[in-house]
Amino acid sequence: MAVGYLRRMAHEQPVILWSFVIGSIGPLMVWTVPKVRREYFGYKGVAPLPTTYPIPSGPRNPPTGYED
Repeated sequence: MAVGYLRRMAHEQPVILWSFVIGSIGPLMVWTVPKVRREYFGYKGVAPLPTTYPIPSGPRNPPTGYED
């Protein structure tokens, strides 16, 4: 029954059938693409972004010479 419906949709409305096929492949790619990129293409990933600003270890000198 389902195969006959899909066959009819492929002939009468192929846009709807192919959009369903492509849309159902998307969630599978979430699980497979990162693994393929790591194992076969050598993808290392990016370094994590810093969350804090490093504070200098020495004393802070206030700026001079810019008074109004």
